Amino acid sequence: MLARASVAARSAIASAHGAPARSMSGLVDRLTALVPEKQAEKKAVLAAHGDKVLGNVTVSQAYGGARGVQCMVWDTSLLDAEEGIRFRGHSIPELQEKLPKAPGGDEPLPEGLIWLLLTGELPTAEQAKEVTEIMHQRAALPDHVEPMIRAFPKSMHPMTQFSSAVLALQTESKFAQAYKNGVHKTEYWKHTLEDVLDLMAKLPRVAALIYRNTYHDGTIADYDSSLDYSANFNRMLGFNDTNFDELMRLYLTIHSDHEGGNVSAHATHLVGSALSDPYLSFSAGMNGLAGPLHGLANQEVLDWILELQRTFAERNVEVSPETVRDYTWETLNAGKVVPGYGHAVLRKTDPRYTCQREFALKHLPDSELFKIVSSVFEVVPDVLTEHGKTQNPWPNVDAHSGVLLMNYGMTENTYYTVLFGVSRAMGVLSQLFWDRALGMPIERPKSLTTEWIKNKFD
Repeated sequence: MLARASVAARSAIASAHGAPARSMSGLVDRLTALVPEKQAEKKAVLAAHGDKVLGNVTVSQAYGGARGVQCMVWDTSLLDAEEGIRFRGHSIPELQEKLPKAPGGDEPLPEGLIWLLLTGELPTAEQAKEVTEIMHQRAALPDHVEPMIRAFPKSMHPMTQFSSAVLALQTESKFAQAYKNGVHKTEYWKHTLEDVLDLMAKLPRVAALIYRNTYHDGTIADYDSSLDYSANFNRMLGFNDTNFDELMRLYLTIHSDHEGGNVSAHATHLVGSALSDPYLSFSAGMNGLAGPLHGLANQEVLDWILELQRTFAERNVEVSPETVRDYTWETLNAGKVVPGYGHAVLRKTDPRYTCQREFALKHLPDSELFKIVSSVFEVVPDVLTEHGKTQNPWPNVDAHSGVLLMNYGMTENTYYTVLFGVSRAMGVLSQLFWDRALGMPIERPKSLTTEWIKNKFD
């Protein structure tokens, strides 16, 4: 039963989380052992290879958003143009097989992924459970955050609310306080880890408050620490479907990281390199994720699919490969793009799309929207290839996620990027921890003027 959250309710949550807590020494002890090892590894790599050339930058790359320039270290994941994403060396199918799962579930627990992203090691079920408990212990929000979210106008985009709420949480930054107190730089990582875990833990409730307040009556379910991270998040959102719990586990896992060059990851890293705390850094990343060329694309994909559905109904046209092909050409000839297709790096179907398709085939094979997505998948790559203006005609992660969320009743597609943000925190904040542990410097690339370039080559 949903109940309007109050100061009393928040106090009850805080009291529950403040109860004698199981030690998180397993994770902290492992990271305490790993930090000096990784510091030594960084030093050895620089000593052996520091003067070696990784690649040459062209004028086109300088004008083209530094596309493909190899100049950033990001250890939590690596994106291969042909194979797709690997998280600490593991593909998505491997994560689905090897990461711990909820009792009776088939999809990986994000808590296990957090352990993997932080340590580089596949966790045991007990270690994943420890992360679940860490998340529960740290989930309570400071008193000023919920009233601020409730005061936002419903017309404010959910991503604006999300980024603003993260900034408001910054009052709790342990890194900022430690830095103010003069902590030695060799201790930065310890306080960064505190912020990273706190922020990951608090985001589901922040995101749920935004959802319930923007689209519904503002009531939110009590926090349930008997559930895993994803299932508890769904209850606060207002959903009580175990299959949706499975989808949320998969969704949060596959959206968590996509190496460091994408806007949300790079922005988090860049701002963090100035020793801005994780709250400030992550909020910057979320402002990038809100862009239509990045995370907001999942909203635009569903808009396109629903418009196709409406247009076909008005024209009394059946969905088929032929009719979808004609509609795709209409889109392209109107000077528009087909959202959800193409990727800056990938040159094949995104494995994140594939695992969502497999989920749909298992759980909602008769969904009308899924059948449309399948028809689009069947014909759009060929149309884009014939069109000739897209390097990669294959679907990316955004091409499928909205249809799955709609199937379980989350129809508010302007909210979808907030879910993306809750997930992306796991990857970018794990890497931010290692940025501080390895003493990565402030990022400061050299810029050039157009006149300088012309004089260089004239």
